[in-house]
Amino acid sequence: MKLMQVGDPGRERPVVLEDGRHYDLAPLTPAVDGPFLARDGVRRVRTALADGVLREIDVVGMRIGAPITRPGAVLCIGQNYAAHAAETGDPPPAEPILFHKSPNTVVGPYDQVLIPRGSERTDWEVELGVVIGKRARYLEALSDARACIAGYITSDDVSERSFQLGRPGGQWSKGKSCETFNPVGPWLVPADEVPDPQVLEIRSWVNGEPRQDSKTSDMVFTVDEIIWHLSQFLVLEPGDLVNTGTPEGVALSGRFAYLRAGDVVETEVSGLGRQRNECGQA
Repeated sequence: MKLMQVGDPGRERPVVLEDGRHYDLAPLTPAVDGPFLARDGVRRVRTALADGVLREIDVVGMRIGAPITRPGAVLCIGQNYAAHAAETGDPPPAEPILFHKSPNTVVGPYDQVLIPRGSERTDWEVELGVVIGKRARYLEALSDARACIAGYITSDDVSERSFQLGRPGGQWSKGKSCETFNPVGPWLVPADEVPDPQVLEIRSWVNGEPRQDSKTSDMVFTVDEIIWHLSQFLVLEPGDLVNTGTPEGVALSGRFAYLRAGDVVETEVSGLGRQRNECGQA
């Protein structure tokens, strides 16, 4: 089962993909969002499918939007793959590095990514995205983390390195929060359909050429460790998105050119779908 949203920006409708067929979720919810997930939305969708009460719809020709409606927060973990930390010149972190992206960076899996005005170093970062389904506050044990996860998505933490690293004082959020800088999708896959999020393949391509090729087993901090750790410092709410870090193979390494208008970035996490985003100019 895969949750999706289709339609024009700002007017998406929720659907569920099951056995190659799409079903309208409008009778259950106007959107795949925090309130829906908090009210046991995934279970209610399964029940509705089993009862045969959902109407099948044809989505051919429709835009596929982000599978989650604008999250309350987008939290990101930096340098969570040792090889990526090394290519940026840093050792693996001793604890998770946290930064934020503006929630309005979230766009669909095939939407255009806009190169910011004045940008010379726009970069790609394929990541495993974790969508929160239950409030996480001061979790007592790592084993408590998994119950707070609604599902997983493919995410691209697009970054402008000059804005991020070339300005005084350390300005990660400036380099991460430009418009369209977080494509996600095409699906939200429920957490119980991803038994082990640490065995997923994670890849990216630019103009058809391979860039990143790794596995989530290479993470410095596991998904459970990240969620537990964050809960000791802040409250994670249903619908929040947590980007869990990117592997080596980005332009910041010096091995590849930065993105320009007309380039095409593809990102994929096994079982979660593949994105394709053409770059435009803001």
